[in-house]
Amino acid sequence: MTNTIGWELYRSFLAVLTEGSLSGAARALDLTQPTVGRHVSALETALNQVLFTRSQVGLLPTEAAESLRGYAEAMRSTAAALERAAAAHGPGVSGTVRISASEVVGIEVLPPALARLRREHPGLKLELVATNRVQNLLQREADIAVRMAPPKQEQLIARHVGNVVIGLYARKDYLRQHGTPATPADLARHTLIGFDEETPFLRPARKAFPAWTREALSMRADSDLAQLALIRAGAGIGFCQAALAARDRKLVRVLPQSCALLLDTWVTMHEDLRHSPRCRAVFDALVQCLLAHTGQQ
Repeated sequence: MTNTIGWELYRSFLAVLTEGSLSGAARALDLTQPTVGRHVSALETALNQVLFTRSQVGLLPTEAAESLRGYAEAMRSTAAALERAAAAHGPGVSGTVRISASEVVGIEVLPPALARLRREHPGLKLELVATNRVQNLLQREADIAVRMAPPKQEQLIARHVGNVVIGLYARKDYLRQHGTPATPADLARHTLIGFDEETPFLRPARKAFPAWTREALSMRADSDLAQLALIRAGAGIGFCQAALAARDRKLVRVLPQSCALLLDTWVTMHEDLRHSPRCRAVFDALVQCLLAHTGQQ
């Protein structure tokens, strides 16, 4: 039965699941609303399942629909990877490469390297996913990823590019007004900037700095970029990459001997892409960029 179900039905289903309505899904897919409705109805018939129920706030997914979410998302990633591979045929470095990196690395570190890549290879198209969610390279959610932990899957090619140094920083004018902490205990008197919701990535850092709790933070944001902007604005003291802080002469390191963290940094891609000229060019460029960022060259 499932062999006869086309990808377009799952694509429309996933759009409705994401957008919460037929009209929203139609806009996202650039289709008409009746077309999306027919796709969802056809999928429900093929699966013999009710996937959505109507409510005052839109279409609510049933338990059956939620159970399909992960599979549909994997199909979407695979379909996008197929399109990128198909578009890459031809001489030279051309086609699309999808890159995943954390918010800070993707926005503060990689853009100059990506700009150089485009100048050197005009036929190359780059998709940058700046997110702190780990993209699944095995399911081809991205072609290349910058990771802050060693990869565990054997199917991945990985290059270690050094350690990103993280430290506590504040702007000079903040410290002039509030004083410079001499010990970690002095931080309790200061405006601390940090996370709102703890994530798996933050738990190891919290073990290294047990006093850095949510309750101790006066300014909280789940976006690392928002935290960085608050530090740069002189709002208080927070963790920042040392290499980024070095760009701003107004920022000063606080408690360098007591509060420091090293993030193991890797560039990774699926082993099936090792012979792809476009992926190899991007992989090598990211490696060189991050080696420079971590002070390895």
